[in-house]
Amino acid sequence: RAESARGIAEIIQEEIECNHDLIHIVYSLSKDLGFPGFRVGIVYSYNDAVVNCCRKMSSFGLVSSQTQYLIASMLSDDEFVNKFIAENAISLANRHKVFTEGLAQVDIGCLKSNAGLFVWMDLRHLLKEQTFKAEMELWKVIINKVKLNVSPGSSFHCSAPGWFRVCFANMDDKTMDVALTRIVAFVHQNKETTVPMKKKCWQTNLRLSFSSRRVDDIMMAQCMMSPHSPLPQSPLVRARN
Repeated sequence: RAESARGIAEIIQEEIECNHDLIHIVYSLSKDLGFPGFRVGIVYSYNDAVVNCCRKMSSFGLVSSQTQYLIASMLSDDEFVNKFIAENAISLANRHKVFTEGLAQVDIGCLKSNAGLFVWMDLRHLLKEQTFKAEMELWKVIINKVKLNVSPGSSFHCSAPGWFRVCFANMDDKTMDVALTRIVAFVHQNKETTVPMKKKCWQTNLRLSFSSRRVDDIMMAQCMMSPHSPLPQSPLVRARN
């Protein structure tokens, strides 16, 4: 269950010691309201230089008057918005439960979470060796052979290899069944070929690090683009059987 949260805009109003010029809020309708196709977002900042820059850049991607009217009308309906967010949270919780329980049937764990659209899937036991290079090799197999669109942890500067980010919110029940079926089949096929992983307490220490250059070195050595580049943002399942 998701815990109650406070927006950063509320916090900076109360925190008098912080430098407001250094805080910038970037937000879009893609996640909370499920409207990625509308391409509507905001930049909220007290920094005049940032606001002026964004204002000039926005001229290349203006939101149409029709879209602005539609969004304004929808967001002005407090009853609808509150009901939508509540029902969406319930649906996400149910989808998360089904997906993580399906993975657990083949001993695939996920980091504990209580909100969001993604899960961190633990595939360390499927790596040939505990390296980021092996993670990228496994990612290629999952993308090209298993036909699942997941993102390797190294693309988020994850501190340990073998973790993959999966979006469980952008598919229907049938698609999720197909995805879980493919994952289960893949795990069964690889049980006899994988090297047992030494037990390490990495899960509680997993973190995203933006100072490490390990991933950049690996990617440059393989002359690869970002893991997100070969594929557009799409549902978990790329192809049908």
